[in-house]
Amino acid sequence: MPQFAANLSMMYPEHRFLDRFEAAAKDGFKAVEFLFPYAYPMADLKARLELNGLQQVLFNCPPGDWEKGERGIACLPGREADFRNSMASAIDYALALACPRIHVMAGLIAAGVDRASVQPSYLANLQYAAAEAAKAGLDVLIEPINSRTIPGFFLNHQDHAHEIIRLVGAPNVKVQMDLYHCQIVEGDVAMKIRQYLPTGQVGHFQIAGVPERFEPDVGELNYAYLCQVIDDVSQACGWQGWIGCEYHPRLGAHPGGTSAGLGWLEKCRRPAK
Repeated sequence: MPQFAANLSMMYPEHRFLDRFEAAAKDGFKAVEFLFPYAYPMADLKARLELNGLQQVLFNCPPGDWEKGERGIACLPGREADFRNSMASAIDYALALACPRIHVMAGLIAAGVDRASVQPSYLANLQYAAAEAAKAGLDVLIEPINSRTIPGFFLNHQDHAHEIIRLVGAPNVKVQMDLYHCQIVEGDVAMKIRQYLPTGQVGHFQIAGVPERFEPDVGELNYAYLCQVIDDVSQACGWQGWIGCEYHPRLGAHPGGTSAGLGWLEKCRRPAK
């Protein structure tokens, strides 16, 4: 049966961030993820996890200057020192929160810059990140993101992400397979799950309705079917990861808040055979 983690950066916006842990636990979630923990003391986040019986399964490495538009610095030549400092912060938080995975955002390619010219910097930073994370028993994740949501993002396609994994050559670097981004960029989602999940190179899934990024039962993807595919392939290959629910609740359509829009969840938790 698939395991689902509530994304607290997007879900439960009707609550203050630190109150979202309790809201997710009341809805039956056993795990959470979010974008960034760094605005909150480690002890406060740890206390919310423990109080609500939740497992932290994913968060992002510091992305650079988010307010100025940076979306990761791993592929940016000349930012190696900043990247190493960001990994140190991420590992500290991961250990404090018992979080086994850190997502390293690749970053943006400047206008007129060839993608191949920055890939060596990306690979070198990922190799560094992998080595440091391995010392702490952690995985490093990379995520292909569609260029409509983040124009200019370095990594867009599943095959490129898996090529990067092979070039880095570290067993603790894996792909964060976001099916929302995958559908927008390339489609054929079920077949890509069947292709990549058995390789051992997928560390985490994320889901949202396409194209608006609402609840998974809104839009063009049949997530009950896709979760069945994940479940079937997982049973065959032994994958035991999490599916992160990274979507914006339609609060206008659900006066009861995020919880009122969770009708999709039971169908996806128990895929029809």
